Amino acid sequence: MRQFSTKLMSLAGVIALVACTGSGADAGAAQSAGSQTGEARSISAADKQKGAEAHPKLLEEFGGAYTGPQVAYVVSVGQNIAVQSGLGNARSDFTVTLLNSPVNNAFAMPGGYVYLTRQLMALMNDEAEMAGVLGHEVGHVAARHSEKRQKAATRNNILGILGQIGSQVLLGDSSLGRIGQEIFGTGSQLLTLKYSRKQEYEADDLGIRYLASAGYDPQALSSMLYSLAAQSAIDARAAGRDARSAPEWSSTHPDPARRVSRAATNASKLKGSDGVRNRDQFLQSLDGILYGDDPKQGVIEGNSFLHRDLKLKFTIPSGFSMQNGVGSVSITGSGGQGQFTTGSYNGNMETYIDAAFKGLAGQGKAISHGAIERTTVNGLPASFAMARVDSNNGPVDVTVFAYEFSKSSAFHFATIAPAGSAAVFSPMYQSIYRLSAASAAAIRARKVDVVTVKNGDTISSLSARMAYTDYQMDRFLTLNRLRATDELRAGQKVKIITY
Repeated sequence: MRQFSTKLMSLAGVIALVACTGSGADAGAAQSAGSQTGEARSISAADKQKGAEAHPKLLEEFGGAYTGPQVAYVVSVGQNIAVQSGLGNARSDFTVTLLNSPVNNAFAMPGGYVYLTRQLMALMNDEAEMAGVLGHEVGHVAARHSEKRQKAATRNNILGILGQIGSQVLLGDSSLGRIGQEIFGTGSQLLTLKYSRKQEYEADDLGIRYLASAGYDPQALSSMLYSLAAQSAIDARAAGRDARSAPEWSSTHPDPARRVSRAATNASKLKGSDGVRNRDQFLQSLDGILYGDDPKQGVIEGNSFLHRDLKLKFTIPSGFSMQNGVGSVSITGSGGQGQFTTGSYNGNMETYIDAAFKGLAGQGKAISHGAIERTTVNGLPASFAMARVDSNNGPVDVTVFAYEFSKSSAFHFATIAPAGSAAVFSPMYQSIYRLSAASAAAIRARKVDVVTVKNGDTISSLSARMAYTDYQMDRFLTLNRLRATDELRAGQKVKIITY
């Protein structure tokens, strides 16, 4: 969340009241992926225009483009793997972007726009894994998945940013997907979940095929998906969620364990299983990349959000998770959803809260809220109001809780919870306070440090150097795709996270 952003985003209208039980259709072996997906042979002018229009919006939501020395390497690998798709002028038609985002994900949009987050790049261990993920996204473009999703969305009346711009994500944990729908949305995205799983399998198949044709080890996508599932489990435990429960993306994407084994099986059917990995060059390029949150946009530490420049901190309830975006911090849990953001403030808190509710209602809608009450939270003047809304999933309570930080700046929580349970967020409202200058200055950026194992180094000793106070060994093992029983050898390159 950048300082004094005035972007207001709509809350999701659907609280997780519906469970999806479909498993999705298997797209079949990789060798026949092309015929099954109806791959495009060129990128249309209409898709190029659509992607160009959505590109700046996605950059804004996911921290902007990263500017480190890794960019040229990612673009080169991405364009090389795009050539394997057979799309005309693929090298020049694809726009590959490394995002300054702490989210483990990758995306594709119409027009050949492919995105990889720096966080997901840091989880990779070689160039082949990066090529596999980028190939998966190229596969979405080649198979025209956005066009098919948009047609399905139109049939099912999906409201939301992802439906509008046709973005495809590797894991589906985009804040766009979670908070894009309005309170009055239909929630009928559930009707297309099975189709999305099929698309993910198809994109996996194409990514594997592209790996093999480019001379990479086609098993690389499977190993990357394995690391991704392991990291998601750590993130769940760190946030106080049940690590055994389904990861966040599972409602719209295939079961991670099945996806790993399926990718491995399909890769084994292809020639080139001894293809290159290019680990050394990848690690050399990766060294020094920013890891986790960018302090300029605020950082998430466990269940707390801290902002160095704004000098503020708040804590979310146990069992909830956060995702930091450019204009807001999204908050998600089984008991409700919310966001922390800001808006234009002229010193009138009633006008500010009215505007926040209007923003939540969406175009052509209105929310009639109760009386605005005033209070003080940890020395900050605060005001709040609530509204009972009849959504398509039953009555919900919508709350705006705002704080005056100065005569010209204010911030607020906007939350939605099932009717009668809005109090689940009360501790969060009371947790916000100003950080001292010393506490704010202590918020530091983390980075990936590629080190050479020395004689006497062990998994335990290197794990202790990780810049975390929790799950140090788990984080180290997952980051390097190692097992606790593995033995390190002198001269081996490994990744650790340092300040």
